[in-house]
Amino acid sequence: MNRFDRRQLLAGSAAALLVPQLARAATSSTTAPAAAAQKKIRAAIDSQLPDNIARIQDWIKHPGIAAENWQMEEACAYTMGLLKDAGFQMIKRMPTSGHPGIFATLDAGAKRTMGVYFMYDVKQVNPAEWSSPPFEARIIDKPGWGKAIVGRGAINQKGPEAAFLAALHAFRAAGQKLPVNLVLVAEGEEEIASPNFHQIVQAPEVLAALKKCDGIIIPSAWQGKDGSTSINLGAKGPLEFQLIASGERWGKGPKGDIHSSLHAQVDSPVWHLVQALNTLVEADGHTPAIDGWFENVRPLTAREKELIAQTAASQSEDQAKAAYGVKMWINNEPWQQSLERLAAQPTVNIQGLVAGYQGPGGKTVLPGRAEAKLECRLVPNQTKKEAEAKLKAHLAKRGFGDIEVVVSGGYDPTETAEDSRVIRAQQAVYARFGARATLYPRLAGSWPGSVFTQPPVSLPAGQFGLGHGSGAHAPDEYFVIESSNPAVQGLAGATAGFVDFLYEMATAR
Repeated sequence: MNRFDRRQLLAGSAAALLVPQLARAATSSTTAPAAAAQKKIRAAIDSQLPDNIARIQDWIKHPGIAAENWQMEEACAYTMGLLKDAGFQMIKRMPTSGHPGIFATLDAGAKRTMGVYFMYDVKQVNPAEWSSPPFEARIIDKPGWGKAIVGRGAINQKGPEAAFLAALHAFRAAGQKLPVNLVLVAEGEEEIASPNFHQIVQAPEVLAALKKCDGIIIPSAWQGKDGSTSINLGAKGPLEFQLIASGERWGKGPKGDIHSSLHAQVDSPVWHLVQALNTLVEADGHTPAIDGWFENVRPLTAREKELIAQTAASQSEDQAKAAYGVKMWINNEPWQQSLERLAAQPTVNIQGLVAGYQGPGGKTVLPGRAEAKLECRLVPNQTKKEAEAKLKAHLAKRGFGDIEVVVSGGYDPTETAEDSRVIRAQQAVYARFGARATLYPRLAGSWPGSVFTQPPVSLPAGQFGLGHGSGAHAPDEYFVIESSNPAVQGLAGATAGFVDFLYEMATAR
């Protein structure tokens, strides 16, 4: 479908499906002038919807994959262009020891300033696993959800980020000034656990700008089918690494692949790696067994358990199981107990194992090298530095000191107080849009929020956004642009949510 056809298709349907929801949200303003401004902005959102959809599609068509060092400079430059088009007055490429970041500011002459975090890199893809080319950004009918864009980066994070940019376009089209100033920092290494993001944030000019902010958000869109969502008060921290066993480094086994019959007299680096992996978790396959791993783990507080109980009561266990494709939780635990584990337990996960022959049929070889790709998820009060040191000491103590540990990225867990303005603003906006929101202690996934919440920045930070998408890191990732579910916002509603959030951040005490 070409762009002209899409404009015809969506212009009418946007007004029919979304205006009632936007009108309901217009009550967010505390003064008559602000209410009038928001009505003009919402009219602009509807008129710009086809262009906003096309912007997401075009962004997906300009990917950068940090893990493969693929098109990263082009992806950075493209993102800088999007920021310029959205009205940022100062946009600067920030070099790092790896891929570049971006620093941008928008001075609206407002009393308050808000921070925004973007990522412009995406995960790797295997096109054979997708129903359509992953960077084609097709619009499809998603049963139960509506019209959606399918493509790598659609939900993680280009769809939500583009919805935020669409809000800025709407302000300008409506002739309205933003109620807050903006400081934006972006990186191209989020999908490799942000190894150099701290270099961007701690650059003197960036740090000085962030110090003026009341809080920072990463745009999101994770409404469930009933319209509900979660407000996370933190996130686990990752440690991403590879373990590499080789005959050459070990001093045993072959330097390269040899005939498998020789395993009767030659050691196997692959079994050596497997034996090392077995020491990292208990016999149950999920409890970390690394020496000292739980020394600094902080148990759930009474308040955190209370929040988890509220989440368990308000969210569907059956929907969660269906979304993940699982029949039971660990130990067949009940819903609330499994959510407590999700928030509180650190993990050691194998992402992939690579060794020897991978083609059709068998091949009688004894491989000389094996690699495992892993990540750990850390909880308060663990740190990335501590976890890395304990991992290496654990392996060395058990005779696996020859196995190479290559840490590619990681950062600490993050926490934000529930009475901070950035959290209270989320609660207010979700309530006005009729999206039931529960507080949850921490996201089981990770984002580099600790770079903001810890010194020297020390800002409250969280995720915010209406709308829906799914399939991050998986085939057929998607972002809903026109919702057929009245409880869930499409792109126009998500854009209006960011408008309301900016007003709330400007006025909330």
